[in-house]
Amino acid sequence: MSQLNAIRTRVRGVPRTAGRSIVLSFASLAGSLTLFVWAVLSIACVPLGIGLITTPYVLNLTRRHALRRRLLAATWCGVRVPVPYRPFPGDLRTGVVGQVERTSLMLKDPATWRDLRWLMVDMTAGYLLVTLAAALLIYPVEGFVLAAGLWRVFTDDRYWYGFVPVDSQATGLAAAALGVAILAIGLLASEPLLRVHFLLTRAMLAPSQEEELVRRIDRLTETRHEAVDTAASELRRIERDLHDGAQARLVAMGMNLGVVEALIEKDPAQAKKLLAMARESSAEALTELRDLVRGIHPPVLAERGLGDAVRALALRLPVEAEVLVELGGRADAAVESAAYFAVSESLTNVVKHSGADRVQVDVRHVRGALRVCVTDNGSGGAKVGGGSGLSGIERRLGTFDGVMAVSSPAGGPTMVTMEIPCELS
Repeated sequence: MSQLNAIRTRVRGVPRTAGRSIVLSFASLAGSLTLFVWAVLSIACVPLGIGLITTPYVLNLTRRHALRRRLLAATWCGVRVPVPYRPFPGDLRTGVVGQVERTSLMLKDPATWRDLRWLMVDMTAGYLLVTLAAALLIYPVEGFVLAAGLWRVFTDDRYWYGFVPVDSQATGLAAAALGVAILAIGLLASEPLLRVHFLLTRAMLAPSQEEELVRRIDRLTETRHEAVDTAASELRRIERDLHDGAQARLVAMGMNLGVVEALIEKDPAQAKKLLAMARESSAEALTELRDLVRGIHPPVLAERGLGDAVRALALRLPVEAEVLVELGGRADAAVESAAYFAVSESLTNVVKHSGADRVQVDVRHVRGALRVCVTDNGSGGAKVGGGSGLSGIERRLGTFDGVMAVSSPAGGPTMVTMEIPCELS
């Protein structure tokens, strides 16, 4: 029964797989071939000066083409291809001088030459793979048409379908039988061929082990400095909150108690009032200390884990919130803390900036990584570096070699996906 269901699923997926193969074959031949020719001509014209202006635009188009293929690889076949492009410095100049600098930086980036190498492979071997996948699913249709007696439409004499000469109804049925065999092969081979296509893409676009190690070291060095700066900033915030909040209230309470000590015999009524004020100050100071401790490391996170801590966050939101948690254990305390505060900042952004009335938080452990998705139905338009706090979340996750992706088209919805590599206990 299960095998029959699997066959039905594959048959239903024929139009989808064929459509994907056709899209990829067009992108591989027309897109990759065009971009490769443009890129080669533009780079060849760099010594003439023209290429200094055109090369950044052409290479940007190439990168977008490669990024779209990475996205299709992840969504269609679950093949993840890293994005190792070096970021441009923040002080990059504009105008002609800026274009020259961009050209120099892009040509020095090893990922640029991997893109060009991939274009060559994609318009040859990549094209053949997806074309074969499409042909195995589309070509059998012709055999079924011939079996219906329509072979006379193609020719009055004899029509060849594969190795079958069709000139009668019997040979038309033989063509249909051949079409069934080809379709069976296509059902078995089309999806693996698509996956091989994307694995070939990853082999061409992914950095070598040495390059990945260098990039990882650079990233860890950068995130280490950011973590030190963040820790120092957090200590200054705690010191400021203690000085302006709980410490001030405790000083005032001590002064009130000193006055009470002096008035306890002379003016008992006034002493009672001051004692009541001191009690209120102590309660307010205790509340502020609890809030401060919760901001450093929430007790519910330490006692109940990330799932319950996120649920507690959602209960305090002024919008409708849904929390889905699928965790088979607990991550390290530092990873849980980073994920908790990343979710907290994301939910704060939802309340402050999105205008949403509903938010969903999905927490799960997938393929060796803690993945958290925060989705709202707000107005969209969120982006990293736009003053919405997303840059801080990215830096926090980067300390643990984590990543963040933001999908926020104009009009919404907004989805912030965060991943931190970790294992659950």
